[in-house]
Amino acid sequence: MLRIGTLREVDPHSREFSNPDHKEKELNQQALPAGSFSEKIVFDDPLTFQSVIGPQSNHLKLIEREVGASLHVRGNEVTVIGATDALALVRSLLDQLYTLARRGTPLGSEDVVRATRILRADSTAELKGIFSDTLLVASRHRPITPKGLAQKRYVEAIREHDIVFGIGPAGTGKTYLAMAMAVRALLDKRVKRIVLARPAVEAGEKLGFLPGSMQEKVNPYLRPLYDALHDMMEFERADQLLDKGVIEVAPLAFMRGRTLNDAFVILDEAQNSTTEQMKMFLTRLGFGSKAVITGDVTQIDLPTGARSGLLEARDILAGIEGIRFCAFTDIDVVRHPLVQEVIRAYEMRAAERRRVEAKASGPPPAVNEPEVK
Repeated sequence: MLRIGTLREVDPHSREFSNPDHKEKELNQQALPAGSFSEKIVFDDPLTFQSVIGPQSNHLKLIEREVGASLHVRGNEVTVIGATDALALVRSLLDQLYTLARRGTPLGSEDVVRATRILRADSTAELKGIFSDTLLVASRHRPITPKGLAQKRYVEAIREHDIVFGIGPAGTGKTYLAMAMAVRALLDKRVKRIVLARPAVEAGEKLGFLPGSMQEKVNPYLRPLYDALHDMMEFERADQLLDKGVIEVAPLAFMRGRTLNDAFVILDEAQNSTTEQMKMFLTRLGFGSKAVITGDVTQIDLPTGARSGLLEARDILAGIEGIRFCAFTDIDVVRHPLVQEVIRAYEMRAAERRRVEAKASGPPPAVNEPEVK
């Protein structure tokens, strides 16, 4: 349990909360704008308190950077200084993190940053419902859970719908979560097999000119699916299931003519499927099966002029009952923090290029209608 102190306005030049051993903290305090407020939060359980603030209060430093408030620790108290909206965010964040820690949930730096961004995007979010939704315990005994609101909605959509599209930039967990859901369904015997497919995009080289058998030629395109699978299961167990055909990894073109019953089917990199391939894939679905289609429409590698099957599916299948589209943005990236910045930079450049092209093309020519006599 934690107690909240009285909210009061802070003199921006006051050194009341500065720490002489932490000069960066002192500088942050001096830079606070007029109209900042302070609030004291008291934690009753010292061990849980340490889990929340992290070693050497590293978690609080991450929260400071994400929220723009100043946090000062003294004993089992945290004094928060900042704007009222920042104080409200930190109050809710620390309260929910404290609850999670008391329940035994381990809190790492990544978890704290993730929790902060979740509440910053939706102040009414319940972290417990997200952090405690364990999809699978991976081979390294690490629980796989949603890492944000978009991932939580995506997981719920997969549970409730037979066909789900996950569309968004790289690093948002689209394929990884779909794989976790597939493995979980197989272990729970809700499906009899898993089928993982990916288009074998030529990427400037003809497959026929690459050395090796057909399987050896397409394996590099399927390697990311193998990597994700081995991350979730012991290598020996995964290889046994692959040898028995219980788990199958194949190029999209190999799906033609099949009917997949009691299967969990995943199509990765679907932006590189053609319209015909997408239609072919979706019509392979049999009874008791579920399909998840993932892709990033900003990374289409099809030949110039070819229409992406993922884009067309989004246009014509939206609104059909039983099919759900889930969108991800750069905010949902869960890789290295710089990945988010890279994606944002490329999106800004693409938007600028579209504006320039639209301006260069000019307005459409006026059409002179024939005079009516």
